[in-house]
Amino acid sequence: MKRQELMVAAIENGTVIDHIPTNKLFQVVSLLRLEQQRTAVMVGYNLPSAKMGLKSIIKVDGKYFSDAELNTLSVVAPNVTLCIIKDYEVVEKKCVTLPSTITGIVKCNNPKCITNNEPMATRFVLTDPEAGTLQCQYCKKEQPLENVKLSATIQL
Repeated sequence: MKRQELMVAAIENGTVIDHIPTNKLFQVVSLLRLEQQRTAVMVGYNLPSAKMGLKSIIKVDGKYFSDAELNTLSVVAPNVTLCIIKDYEVVEKKCVTLPSTITGIVKCNNPKCITNNEPMATRFVLTDPEAGTLQCQYCKKEQPLENVKLSATIQL
């Protein structure tokens, strides 16, 4: 039996975001504002994955992401793999995980929360990493990660 491989162009310098849940791909593209990128962006959608069944992947030429961008990415697609590429070689590989505290990224789903009524940054604590539960530090309301809405004022 012949082994089949997907041929995707290599990048000289930049970042590969791998193991993106397929249903989150276009949200990740939008969130990281990749449509504004002036260098090559390669997107793979519904690719076979032994680990996930199906996955998506993004290769961004000439772009390295900031900690703020990675924290935002972790809210939308936790546990993606990030590969830093230099001279066509992977020089760093890491799993993007949710930080224990998330500031200014997630909107509180409690309409009475002070963060929805005053101009201030939200602040959440990851109370249950396994279940993906966040708790607002102001009103103490908990919300599951899959139900979060991103703040309209995210600064990347």
